[in-house]
Amino acid sequence: MQLGTRWGFGTALPAALPAAAEVPVREVEAVRELSFSAAELSHWRWTLTYLEGRPHLELEDGTLLVLNPDGSAASVTEPGAPDPDDDW
Repeated sequence: MQLGTRWGFGTALPAALPAAAEVPVREVEAVRELSFSAAELSHWRWTLTYLEGRPHLELEDGTLLVLNPDGSAASVTEPGAPDPDDDW
């Protein structure tokens, strides 16, 4: 595993973030803004890590966004749902 970077919910996206992740990140944020207050969300962070060379983005509520191997699309796993990359 390689650590990428962390940034705040709703803030400018880091330059290291793959372009294919930008739209899904903002879509997840838009949905969360409907359910949580700005004060709650101001403390949330995204974490970008690389597992087996693939970018994985996790929001503090447990939302997981994973880019496919060629980096052209992303899948989103909601909190509490099984991680599609888990082999068990």
